[in-house]
Amino acid sequence: MRFEPGQLIMHRNVRNGRIGWVRPARVVLDDDRGLLLWVARDTPVAHEVTEAGLGMRAMPFAEWITFRYRLAEGRWAGPPVLKFLPTGVAHSVWWFRDDRGGFRNWYVNLEEPGVRWDDGAVAGVDMVDQDLDVVVHPDLSWEWKDEEEFVERLAFPEHYWVADEQAVRAEGERVIRLAEAGRFPFDGTWCDFVPPAEWDVPEKLPLGWDRPPAR
Repeated sequence: MRFEPGQLIMHRNVRNGRIGWVRPARVVLDDDRGLLLWVARDTPVAHEVTEAGLGMRAMPFAEWITFRYRLAEGRWAGPPVLKFLPTGVAHSVWWFRDDRGGFRNWYVNLEEPGVRWDDGAVAGVDMVDQDLDVVVHPDLSWEWKDEEEFVERLAFPEHYWVADEQAVRAEGERVIRLAEAGRFPFDGTWCDFVPPAEWDVPEKLPLGWDRPPAR
């Protein structure tokens, strides 16, 4: 399954069969290398919260797993972000921007390979975010991110969606070697991407955005 350039699809994170977050994104390209997506500022989004409206990072994981959840709708408040999902690998790479729109850094999101779906009226790609990440700076230096959260959640294997800690770390180390060498996609590709002017920001999430996860 391939998506068309300019198509609006749902990029979704899945946690134990539940939707963790949803971010509508425009398809920049979709080829043998992978899927490149653009999330514009103020895009309508949704994320999982407790009945009281608290997100997972607002409390220890030991508390989070005791609550009931719902999906709260909101808006993407940060700068626009470009996301690249390479074909068949367990990570994506995001291009973060500063408030003026200039390239700030790469963000390696460690995740299970995405599963695509298309219901006709709405389509998307579902993945399982594995929480541990790597920040790669413009000078190709790097650092692990969210390692404390990753370790905290691993202590609850009956509730956590990551089954193999070492596989996640190994994938991160593999991508770090690419970054240190300045190899694609850490070679400057897409750092100056500008979306087409006709790409509007949807007013709301489309019908079907919350369909059951594909995996």
